[in-house]
Amino acid sequence: MNSQTTPAIVRWLRGARTLLEVGIGDRAGVAAGLVDAGADVRATDVYPVSVPEGVRFRVEDVTTVEAPEEFHRVEVVYALNCPPELHRPIADLAESVGATFVFTTLGYDEPSIPVEREQLGGGDAPRVTLYTASLGEGRHRGSR
Repeated sequence: MNSQTTPAIVRWLRGARTLLEVGIGDRAGVAAGLVDAGADVRATDVYPVSVPEGVRFRVEDVTTVEAPEEFHRVEVVYALNCPPELHRPIADLAESVGATFVFTTLGYDEPSIPVEREQLGGGDAPRVTLYTASLGEGRHRGSR
């Protein structure tokens, strides 16, 4: 994912009121765009990182979360450039709180869990594939 695809991802996610970005790293554009749209955004990473104003952040390895807390209770959990080994643990976390899990991959790998695929962008903007984990009915909340 690159900064040129950020607006398309923000447009897709902005229908949710509460979101958790897993592995925010130094790519905070989506979180910033969602905060600007009025969303309650939380973010995690395994290392301390700087996040935009309005984003609640904690250092956390989501593969070790056994009992989700209020911090994790969101409508949508999302991860950008998510490696395959994290697809299942993040999907499990999302399912445990009744959230939709959407993600992008590193670009060359396939999802390791069942998903629905949607192409975002196009025209003058680059395209990006957004994957929505198949966690059960009624969890697809993206705005198209």
